[in-house]
Amino acid sequence: MNGRALVAWNLRRLRTERGVSQERLAADAGVDRAYVSELERELGNASVDMLDKLASVLGVATGDFLTVPPEGHGAIKPLAAGRKPRQS
Repeated sequence: MNGRALVAWNLRRLRTERGVSQERLAADAGVDRAYVSELERELGNASVDMLDKLASVLGVATGDFLTVPPEGHGAIKPLAAGRKPRQS
């Protein structure tokens, strides 16, 4: 797995584990949602500064984006579509 693929896999893993949408992550990091999508699909190339911003929003270390997935890992399941129900 190359560096771009590692970043893409870990970005999606970390984001979905925390229940954060691409839209929320992008807004909190001050970038366009389409850019986050490009990173997760291995189409974009993030700078170290951008990885720092994303890591800060997700509450992880920047190096966590370069963690090698376990042997036999599968695709990361997406978050459920649609808005979350309002809490009363």
